[in-house]
Amino acid sequence: MRIDLASAPGDPERPNEDWLSAALPACGGGVLVALDGVTPPGGGDGCVHGVPWFVARLGGRLTELSGSRRDMRLDRILAEAVGSTAEAHRDTCDLSHTRTPQATVVVVRWDETGVEHLVLSDSVLLLQAPGGEVTPVLDDRLDRVPREVLRSVAATDALRNAEGGFFTAAADPAVAARAVTGHTPRGQVRAVAALTDGASRWTDMFREGDWAECLGVLRKEGAQGLITRVRTLESDPSRPPARHKRHDDASAAYAEL
Repeated sequence: MRIDLASAPGDPERPNEDWLSAALPACGGGVLVALDGVTPPGGGDGCVHGVPWFVARLGGRLTELSGSRRDMRLDRILAEAVGSTAEAHRDTCDLSHTRTPQATVVVVRWDETGVEHLVLSDSVLLLQAPGGEVTPVLDDRLDRVPREVLRSVAATDALRNAEGGFFTAAADPAVAARAVTGHTPRGQVRAVAALTDGASRWTDMFREGDWAECLGVLRKEGAQGLITRVRTLESDPSRPPARHKRHDDASAAYAEL
């Protein structure tokens, strides 16, 4: 088994708000977790701790439960992790704030019989079949929101964790029911990859290759190789800034099963 992780901040002067982890439980199989913390637009989220604290708490709990509780489905694990993280700062922070710390989520867990997955918001999971075919698992609700709407902080806030909008892991455990989940027989998966949107730009923004080619970069050059490619594209002065910022926190996790 090969597992490769890499993460880089979008701005070296600011903390990285992504989270990556891998676990190889004694009972066998493995787990990958990738979170992308949501930076509050315009500042202010009602929390005294901040997004890096939140993703570390949520990511740690997701990793622990995914590795130790094979009897729990991943959506139940996400609900438990969101709930316990909320309890850790409910007494000090305003968890009803629209911009309370939150994150996108990818969890993939495998054993000798199958591969389970969960995706919430715009991070990406890739599943590669033995023959090389790559299936992206996407939660595309954010992509369905018109870009002109997302230019308004007030309009974005109105769609955040709301019907007709998009969902992230914040303070409400019920969001777990909104996640994209699934199970694939173990024999049908050769490799998996989890990408935050700062790393998936190579395919979904810069169009340098499709998802199969993206996985090929991960296999040949490693997670850091993909991130380096993204940073080179972002720094090209002939290209317009990517979405609302030229550089974003970028994280990639790759596992050959």
